[in-house]
Amino acid sequence: MDPLSALRDFTIRGEVDKIIRLNDEFRFGTDYTFPVSVKAYRSKQGNLYTLETLVYYIQKSHLKYTDYLQSARALGLTPISFVDRKPLLEYLTGQSSATDSIVFPLPQQQQQLQLPQQNPNGDIAFSHEYRPDDPVVLRDVAVTDSAKEDDFITMIYSLERPLKDRESLLECKNRDFYTVLVASTRREEERQRIESQQRKDGLVAKSRLMGSDERGIGYGDEMGYDAASKPKLHLKGGKFGEGVPIILVPSAFQTLITIYNVKEFLEDGIYIPTDVKVKQMKGTRPDCVTVQKKFSTDRNRVMTAYEVRDKPSALKAEDWDRVVAVFVLGKEWQFKDWPYKDHVEIFNKIIGFFMRFEDDSVESAKIVKQWNVKIISISKNKRHQDRAAALEVWDRLEEFVRSRSHS
Repeated sequence: MDPLSALRDFTIRGEVDKIIRLNDEFRFGTDYTFPVSVKAYRSKQGNLYTLETLVYYIQKSHLKYTDYLQSARALGLTPISFVDRKPLLEYLTGQSSATDSIVFPLPQQQQQLQLPQQNPNGDIAFSHEYRPDDPVVLRDVAVTDSAKEDDFITMIYSLERPLKDRESLLECKNRDFYTVLVASTRREEERQRIESQQRKDGLVAKSRLMGSDERGIGYGDEMGYDAASKPKLHLKGGKFGEGVPIILVPSAFQTLITIYNVKEFLEDGIYIPTDVKVKQMKGTRPDCVTVQKKFSTDRNRVMTAYEVRDKPSALKAEDWDRVVAVFVLGKEWQFKDWPYKDHVEIFNKIIGFFMRFEDDSVESAKIVKQWNVKIISISKNKRHQDRAAALEVWDRLEEFVRSRSHS
């Protein structure tokens, strides 16, 4: 009798407790003895379960599957997979009468496979002889001429052995992914270094004017830019000072938009959580970030560079004339020591934005709703909607600047 059939017989009779392990063998009462490592069952993924795994499973079949997994792994045993557990249990307990997953260990003396020979009755009989360490599903079959082709295929299938299971298939030997990670990290650091240097040199701060006569925004195109003088934001009748316009963001991490992730949001329309960006930048805190509007529904738009800062205390008196927008935190202390007397004056001269998740409670914006600020909502998970939110910020900012230019 094969090991799986013996285990099934003892399970149906309720005599699993009579299966005793002695050294490297299982003794089924006084009837049978099998090695613990003998392969006895083929899983749906193709890998083979040993008799030791099967005996432990049937002995623990009363446990929850998660409890069984933990106990099996604690003993260093390969657990029965979730998809195999039900058909295996049904077969061992007698609820199903047959299975194609039985693995028959072959006798030690069988060494090779003999080709089919025709018997006197005209049928083909197969005689199987294999290497002793080849566990396969084996049945001797006698077939008629009309079923020869099907039985040849059956014979081929019976000789197949899985070379890899789904775990070993994921192993990548002779592959070094660490060097790929190091190279990628170096490229990112070099990119950040170059951008930082460009900001210092004032290269990114240049902007390109397209149709300034109609729109009144921008500070000169790249071809006609005078490097000897400061760039000036031209607003018809406006009171903004010379230099690149400034957008202020909170320095606190509890707000959605910070100095770390503002560039990706405003330039690329993608929201990246601050903690993720901090890890990517390895804690490097930029003092100033330059952003440009790179997307628009208006083909005749003007591209203007903006400086983004998060330290209002570092601004000089003349710098405040360049502040055009602020992302608010919703806390009064954010505006401490600002050169304005109250919120009315602040949001009359500067456009305010409050970023929030669309499913946040109303209480989170209770204070902000008392101020003259624009509330911009984004989704926590639907990143494809970020672009629309960023575009709304740009549209409202440009509308505000235009209204100031004509005031």
